[in-house]
Amino acid sequence: MEVRLTETEDQLCTLLDECTRRLKEEKGTQTACRIAGGWVRDKLLGSESNDIDIALENMMGVPFAEAFVAHCAEKKMTTKSVARIESNPDQSKHLETARTTILGTELDFVNLRSEEYTANSRIPTQVTFGTPLQDALRRDITINALFYNVHTRAVEDHTQKGLEDLRTGTIRTPLAPRETFLDDPLRVIRCVRFASRFGFDLVPELADAARDPEIQDALASKISRERVGEEVDKMMKGRDPLGAIALIHDLSLYPSIFHVPRSIPLELSAPVASPDLALTAAFILHSLLRAPSSALSSPSVIQLPHVHPLLLSSISADPSTKPRLFLASALTPYRGITYLDAKRKQSPAVAAAIRDALKLGAQNHYLDGIPALFAAADLLHGPVLGDWGEGHAVSERVRIGLLLREKAVHNPNTGSMWTTSLLFSLVQNLVPLYDLTNGKLDEHGANQLIQSYNAFASRVDELALQSMVEAKPILDGRDVVRVLGAKSPGAWVGPVLSRVIEWQLDHPEGTKQECETWLASEHAAGRITTQASPPAGKRKEGNTDSAAKKAKKA
Repeated sequence: MEVRLTETEDQLCTLLDECTRRLKEEKGTQTACRIAGGWVRDKLLGSESNDIDIALENMMGVPFAEAFVAHCAEKKMTTKSVARIESNPDQSKHLETARTTILGTELDFVNLRSEEYTANSRIPTQVTFGTPLQDALRRDITINALFYNVHTRAVEDHTQKGLEDLRTGTIRTPLAPRETFLDDPLRVIRCVRFASRFGFDLVPELADAARDPEIQDALASKISRERVGEEVDKMMKGRDPLGAIALIHDLSLYPSIFHVPRSIPLELSAPVASPDLALTAAFILHSLLRAPSSALSSPSVIQLPHVHPLLLSSISADPSTKPRLFLASALTPYRGITYLDAKRKQSPAVAAAIRDALKLGAQNHYLDGIPALFAAADLLHGPVLGDWGEGHAVSERVRIGLLLREKAVHNPNTGSMWTTSLLFSLVQNLVPLYDLTNGKLDEHGANQLIQSYNAFASRVDELALQSMVEAKPILDGRDVVRVLGAKSPGAWVGPVLSRVIEWQLDHPEGTKQECETWLASEHAAGRITTQASPPAGKRKEGNTDSAAKKAKKA
């Protein structure tokens, strides 16, 4: 393993070396620059990295960064001002950081540190300049404690374990795991993330420390939920989200990570279910995504029948879909549980877990998209999907089309695609059929269930209903007012446009003129009204809720 610099990285190292020499010559300031942590690890593994942290000897980050920017500016290079990121010891963020951008690369500057603690607290009483060894020992894991000396152009392994652990695929803390985790409990989650990212193994003593109730309580109470959510987000977007969820389960970390903090008063309608459900759902999702290519070869895949290609179509089309599905699977223990929000309205508890336990918002459509997935799972269950044939008052096309157009099922504004909703519903319906403890699947039940979902997807395809999922009414609000001879638009327009959508679903080749003729006849027969209160038994069509407002604007 060796570090191969890009042209930009080589230039940055030269500039850093020049700056340190200049500080010594002009101000008598003795310092040295080392690139620390993730960049060194990734370069040694043969990957490129734009995460460059500069560790400084005997100097704080801000004054060096300012001197470095001035040095680059004298060379007529494009520079940015230095941003100061304050330390926050209460949240285990002990170092002040200086940040700037040179050669299009974001650089963070921090000092090498040494810390002193009291006997009853892990918040350091004093953070002072440290040696490379002292700093390396205070990092999270050995493979992140490597340095690259920009002056000698050599890798430094001060723990004497980092390079070997990188070769053997080992996750180990530089100091005793308990000491490292009490220093910053977030490191427990970081160990999980790096293990799942690289496919590395935790050493037994690290796993034992991660299960320590004191460590888990510190993780739940001492670390900001934003930092926890950031790590979880990276896990879900990583190469092996199932591996991350499995480690969280194995280390009994689920309550510390996913439960809403005690500081937030939240009365749930029922206790959060067993974390076993989270791992089971993730296991099933992983198996459905991986089949058929590796279903026979991978021990981490349940052998399941192939799902219809439509169910997997959004995975490759939208990069946010897979992380969202895995996080939703991890939150399966919250399914069906509600709480009273500030307006005394029943809301899904899964939304509180995303918002308050993980502090994740609408990015990646977590906060808006995941509750929709669970709502869709309640709509798209097996009995409904198997009962779309004959024997109903409305046609098959209308019944299936309206189901797909439900906002919980399909809504681009929340990242919800009917195909993804169908896939997640299948995952949720398969969960009760898998015994996680014994690794046993009800194969007959699973096969029947998957066949029903595949048959439904095939029928959607045969009826060419995909194009109708986001179709707008063939008539707009002004057309409806004109055809029905109404004096003005009002709340009645929305239900009428929903009926128009039903007509379109039933008449895929129908024209606007034919729809107007039908609408007029329905009105004449008293089946459509222009009164403010819509007729009883109307069908509320999710995608035309605001039709009345649109018509009024027109």
